Amino acid sequence: MAVFVLDRSGRPLMPCTEKRARLLLERGRARVHKMFPFTIRVVDRLVEDSELQALRIKLDPGSKTTGIALVRETAENGVAVINLFELMHRGKQISEALTARRGHRRLRRSKLRYRAPRFLNRGNKGKGWLAPSLQHRVDTTLAWVNRLQRLAPVSAISTELVRFDMQALENPEIEGAQYQQGTLAGYEVREYLLEKWGRTCAYCGAKGVPLQIEHIQPSAKGGSNRISNLTLACQCCNQKKGAASIEDFLRKQPERLKRIQAQAKRPFKDAAAVNATRWALVNALKTTGLAVETASGGRTKFNRSQFNIPKTHALDAACVGELDGITGWQKPTLCLKAMGRGSYQRTRLDKFGCVRGYLTRSKSVQGFQTGDLVKAEVPKGKKTGSYTGRVAVRASGSFNIQTRSGLVQGVSHRYCTVVQRGDGYGYQLVAKTDATGTATASQGTRRVPRSTSSA
Repeated sequence: MAVFVLDRSGRPLMPCTEKRARLLLERGRARVHKMFPFTIRVVDRLVEDSELQALRIKLDPGSKTTGIALVRETAENGVAVINLFELMHRGKQISEALTARRGHRRLRRSKLRYRAPRFLNRGNKGKGWLAPSLQHRVDTTLAWVNRLQRLAPVSAISTELVRFDMQALENPEIEGAQYQQGTLAGYEVREYLLEKWGRTCAYCGAKGVPLQIEHIQPSAKGGSNRISNLTLACQCCNQKKGAASIEDFLRKQPERLKRIQAQAKRPFKDAAAVNATRWALVNALKTTGLAVETASGGRTKFNRSQFNIPKTHALDAACVGELDGITGWQKPTLCLKAMGRGSYQRTRLDKFGCVRGYLTRSKSVQGFQTGDLVKAEVPKGKKTGSYTGRVAVRASGSFNIQTRSGLVQGVSHRYCTVVQRGDGYGYQLVAKTDATGTATASQGTRRVPRSTSSA
């Protein structure tokens, strides 16, 4: 991965290689500014004395994981990948926490004491309101765009506005044959079906094999080209089914027949979450003051196939928008996992929603907070050694440290030193992916435990 560089006033310069950063640090020309993503601050240079190039942030929004790529624009509408990120959201945890809180409150109101109903005093949520689990996706994505702006001279943003071109899906016979017969012909439909059917054969469940678009009710018997009548099948199943109806083909497998019929009508939940937040994200990105380019997921797939790039969230982001060439994509990916910054809840509850214990009223203990990246040097005792990882504080001053090799319990705060303050994210550096889609270890990669959080 490239190393982010700041001038002596904290303004972003062009990122450099790991080797160059190491030389700057050894010669005393730079200081470590941030560990994740790794950033150095040059002490003898200002941004006015440097030449900057056009950098662009590319986003591939997802319901669970958002791919982020920082690229440098090259000649003839090409890009060179600088850094790759995968931002893992915690929308499901937020939804589950709100559901649990709602259940506990309802139980307390009904069994413990009378409380006036609140269904008429909630107030108007206002236009554009999103559920907390959806708003979280917008906020965390925008937060990392702003963070990258502070670390690199970014001049533009590209993002997927729609996962699929719904107009092309609903009406393949749209007026004007050029719309369907261009270079993107079929990519929107195929990408939608791959996501909907889990990239497996609907009839035999085969994975990792070439899949073909197949009519559930065959065209020879009046089946339409609508998306609800399409599925994916391997070549063997497709030829075996032929022009037979699905009821005849699966008459000896009623369970599979029932599942396929239900799956064909099932709404695409993840796509619905992305569609619900797409305009909110685009409008939020426009507040950064940068030029925002939008594109569809079908074009992303077309670019990825054209340049023979494996499918990952981060590499999908690098392929967003109009693209005539891409280089330097074989890089490790920094995974950013949203961990949260703690909770306002100060009590422990039992299964009935009643209080069974109390938490400390202060988040900070001896100058440490849960989520800080610390280094502990234990000089004696059963836990003698050096440990680096994410700390979980206790009021007693005896902390737990989650290291790469496991959990270390009962480390005194006297032996701990803060490496970086927690910022609500965990970091893990994943090995780069080659053209075959296989992850390969890269020399000089900084390996970080998934549970590690830092500022």
